[in-house]
Amino acid sequence: MTRSMNAVRCAMLVLPALLAGCAAGPDFHRPAAPEVKAYQSEPLPAPDADAQRLVAAMEIPAQWWTLFHSQPLNALVDAALAANPDVAAAQAALHAARENAYAQQGAFFPGVEASINPTRQKTAGALSAVPSSGAYIYNLHTAQLGISYVPDVSGGNRRQVESLQAQAEVQKFQLEATYLTLASNVVNAAVQEAASRAQIEATEAMIRNQSKTLDSYRRQFALGQLAEADVAMQEAALAQMQAALPPLHKQLALARDLLKALSGAYPDQDRLANFSFDDINLPDELPLSLPARLVEQRPDVRAAQAQMHSASAQIGVAIANRLPNISIDGSFGSAAPKFSQLFDAGSGFWNLAANITQPIFQGGTLLHRQRAAEAVYEQAAAQYRSTVIVAFQNVADTLHAVQADTDAWKAAAAAERAALRSRDIARRLVQLGSISTLEQLGVETNWYQAEINLIQARANRLADSVALLQALGGGWWNRADVAVSDRDAAQPDAAAASR
Repeated sequence: MTRSMNAVRCAMLVLPALLAGCAAGPDFHRPAAPEVKAYQSEPLPAPDADAQRLVAAMEIPAQWWTLFHSQPLNALVDAALAANPDVAAAQAALHAARENAYAQQGAFFPGVEASINPTRQKTAGALSAVPSSGAYIYNLHTAQLGISYVPDVSGGNRRQVESLQAQAEVQKFQLEATYLTLASNVVNAAVQEAASRAQIEATEAMIRNQSKTLDSYRRQFALGQLAEADVAMQEAALAQMQAALPPLHKQLALARDLLKALSGAYPDQDRLANFSFDDINLPDELPLSLPARLVEQRPDVRAAQAQMHSASAQIGVAIANRLPNISIDGSFGSAAPKFSQLFDAGSGFWNLAANITQPIFQGGTLLHRQRAAEAVYEQAAAQYRSTVIVAFQNVADTLHAVQADTDAWKAAAAAERAALRSRDIARRLVQLGSISTLEQLGVETNWYQAEINLIQARANRLADSVALLQALGGGWWNRADVAVSDRDAAQPDAAAASR
């Protein structure tokens, strides 16, 4: 009995080593980074004292939102990352993908099953009695251990495991993309809330000024100093300004609702801080990663690359299915009329069998499945190239927006300063009696309008900063829980220097 068990065990261990060969299908090679030297065809203009500096090869922190130097914002992003259900869903998808890969690795090992089968049976009288006792009615107890194994001769299972591991990589980078998108949406919503509050304050001040102007017009009309048409024009101007206020309140309410949803709360739960421009600071410096590093930093590009890897491995699976398949089965056990006699001398049995199967004719099914797998790989490769192109487009678009909105902010700031000087001069002239209070209110209204334009220009600059950090990948590779291999891939220059 012991010798038979050893024979089966040795066969299971030695045959795979003898039969295993190279894995079928192509080996995947990571696509080379595109030979792109810059994100724009024209060089970026030299920054001035009022512009943000774009620092080439500047490292992006893992918690990139801290660049805005806002403690309430940092706390809100951290809360959203912890409570948002989209993050939980992406984490579960990653866990499931990894477990599927682990499950497929089980096919590398033999399958072992144990069974005990007690029976009571009767042999027909026309036949000879089965047990040695000569009884036609008897009990039979069988204990058996079965072992089955399919050596991965053509490497089909290795390719299947490789494909599933690549799918886990897809889910991992989709999780990183979820983190990045969520953090970006939170920061943008906070900026929108701050801008809405500031615009509401300025608009309400303008409405107060316009109301005072209308009151003055009505008094002058009653005294016969103004025509009714002048009063009507001022009423229309006030009504137009009042009409601008509800959309701003709506914009503020939507921003608050969005922040609640992003942080995993419901609309009636208002535990969030109120954001103003005093809470969010524009970063003085923005990182600008080298173009050669962008494909390693962007989660969507890395996910597309992993999808391409998975499709490549599936070609090997399809090829392996057309090659010979070897299976080995063995069993050993004991049979006795009484349970207590199991494993007694002379009760043992064993068998060992091997089977080789070669597909010969399947109506072209296996061939077309291989061709389909090759077409899926070509599709994944094209989608990868498209994702890379879009990634570079995102960075280029954001850089154009940074430059244009910086220029717009400079113009708005200059207009606001001029309007402010004009307001101050008008206030002094009113004190001297050189102009009327009515004229002063008109000047102050112009200043409030310039201030609203400056608020929107600042909000655009903050949104551009978020967009650039998001377009560059967000610094996920600098988190402590990221694998060293991924960190080195996203930082090729630093990795090479360390070696």
